[in-house]
Amino acid sequence: PGPPAPFPPVGTWQWARVEQIRVENPHVKTLRLALPVWTPHLPGQHYVVRLTADDGYTASRSYSVGSPPEDSGVVELTVDRLPTGEVSPYLHDDVMVGDEVEVRGPVGGYFVWRGDAPLLLLAGGSGVVPVMAMLRHRRLALPEVPARLLLSIRSPEEAIFGDELGPETTVAYSRRTPPGWPRPPGRIGPEDVAAVCFDSGPAYICGSSGFVEAAARLLADVAGYPPDRIFLERYGPTG
Repeated sequence: PGPPAPFPPVGTWQWARVEQIRVENPHVKTLRLALPVWTPHLPGQHYVVRLTADDGYTASRSYSVGSPPEDSGVVELTVDRLPTGEVSPYLHDDVMVGDEVEVRGPVGGYFVWRGDAPLLLLAGGSGVVPVMAMLRHRRLALPEVPARLLLSIRSPEEAIFGDELGPETTVAYSRRTPPGWPRPPGRIGPEDVAAVCFDSGPAYICGSSGFVEAAARLLADVAGYPPDRIFLERYGPTG
């Protein structure tokens, strides 16, 4: 893959225009944003979205970029609607195509993929967003790199990017499976992890704190992954 890419500059706040809105599942939408000043991100980085009320009050939240850096001029942010959130309900319920939202990025330097091989991805629920950026980048730029994704979701209706879950992906349903699914519902276990592990290369884990901790323990205990091969990103509401 060559030498590691330098970290892109974070940039200043700017107004991005909403080009497209896609419904991923009943509570998740993807916003495709056109940026006046665009910088290629590293797969795994995020953008900060800031809302400002009429009285000057501001609220901001970070959202991972799901699109690959090859998608020039735009970024796609996938938003899970949190009923008690300050930002996600507005992005879901009020923002329309043609509107503008204030963003800043790309941000992040730890949970990024720089082309190391082979590539192991473990995601729970909306934690699939940053690892999908890695998988999309790999498909476009580094197709020779072996890659596997173990995705844990509650039921078929909870899938995000369902049309793009290709042969690299193993889906584990925790509550309800499609008819005839060979694996019974349940959390990921040693057998699931053993089936996808590699002898070398990094592992990226993203999801809720409980999922991330359980998956990291399984990688260490079942496959002997040392800490320097495991990269963690936790999702969930902020305090």
